[in-house]
Order: sequence, then structure tokens, then C-alpha cells
Amino acid sequence: LNCCAFNSFRFLVKGGLAGAAVYVAYDQGLLGSGIEGAEALKKAQETLPPAIQEWTDYLGWEVRAAQLPSTPKIDFSLSASWNKGVHTVMSALSAAPSRACEYTVEGWKYVKDLVK
Repeated sequence: LNCCAFNSFRFLVKGGLAGAAVYVAYDQGLLGSGIEGAEALKKAQETLPPAIQEWTDYLGWEVRAAQLPSTPKIDFSLSASWNKGVHTVMSALSAAPSRACEYTVEGWKYVKDLVK
């Protein structure tokens, strides 16, 4: 009984953490459009270095600016990349039935040649 209660508690804690992570990602705009994702990335790049410095000061760790890696500069449109991916997937899905027919015909030819 004690083990089942502990496992149930662990499951609830993990589920709560996963739900909180999804909520935070949604709230910050990471699950929205590409433009919202790009804005969230800019916000994170501006917010993280001061937050890291604040925590290291709080914990008593000495971290110099030279030790922290600089944030990478990203020069591409997130929304354009997303749209290109969607177009690629949709074109592949639209061509899938005809490709499946072609592969089926080739497969039958191969099997017939093996049987001869």
C-alpha cells in the first residue's frame, strides 16, 4: 500500500511538472506562430544573461562575463522556415498515393520475376 501511494504521488508530481512546462511554453508564445516564437526567442536572449548573473550572485558563485558564452546570433526567419517545412510535408503527403501505386507495381514486377 505504501509503495502504491508513493508511485501515485510520483506520477502526480511528474504530470504536474509536465503540465506546468506546457502551460509556460504556451503562455510565452512558443506554441504559437513562427512570429510569436521568434519574439519569444528574442525575449529569452534579453532575459537569460541577467537572470543567470542574479542566480550566481545569490548562490555565491563567481561567474565572470568572459566565462559565460555569448548568445548566438540567429539570422533566419523562423516563420519562413516553418512555412517551408509545412509546404514540404504537404507536398510529400499529396504525392504519397501515386508513389505508393508506383512502388506497388514495381514490387509486383519484382515478385513475378522471382517466381519465374
